Amino acid sequence: MREIDAVLFDYGGVLTGPVKDSIARWLAADVIDPESFSRTLRAWLSHDAEDGTPVHRLETGELTIPGFEALFAAELRTVDGRAVVPDGILGRLFAGMRPDPTMFALVEELRAAGLRVGLLSNSWGNTYPRARIDALLDPVVISGEVGLRKPDVAIYELALDRLGVPADRVLFIDDADPNVLGARASGLRALLHVDHPSTRSSLAELVPELNSHSQGVTA
Repeated sequence: MREIDAVLFDYGGVLTGPVKDSIARWLAADVIDPESFSRTLRAWLSHDAEDGTPVHRLETGELTIPGFEALFAAELRTVDGRAVVPDGILGRLFAGMRPDPTMFALVEELRAAGLRVGLLSNSWGNTYPRARIDALLDPVVISGEVGLRKPDVAIYELALDRLGVPADRVLFIDDADPNVLGARASGLRALLHVDHPSTRSSLAELVPELNSHSQGVTA
């Protein structure tokens, strides 16, 4: 029997290709010193970072994109020590991030099996293919639109309320450990996404209909 009734997906790095690949291309294209980026990310996004870092405020919509870009660029350096131009830096950072067709196909499979499927995403001001996700995913909970962010319990509770499904019947899928742990602390099942095959395999253990669909496709 099916063990879950709904799935909540993260967006960047789950329904898209790996964010790290887009970041790597941006670092190379803008000739950014990787250590300056890693140092800033650790200070602003690590599990022991104090509340209210620029990343936290960007994700909840408290900090504008231009405001964040100015703070972010000030922490970065090029490999030859030059200052980094802030305008458009987030757009360039996410420019290589593309929807993963295999993961969107998995969303379609889950819907066809009768599950509720939603989105729960922290936004860095990056754009979403809204027409596509609004047609497939319900609810769509994006941090900057609701003023909350993962891994805070409140955003999981909001997503659950909009789903109308008990927490223990919902699987949350994310590519970041802190967000997976936050979901589990909120009572949801949670899965760390690595790639499509492993995530689909884990889902098939909870949703037997996926196995039947796979057999039908290969027959």
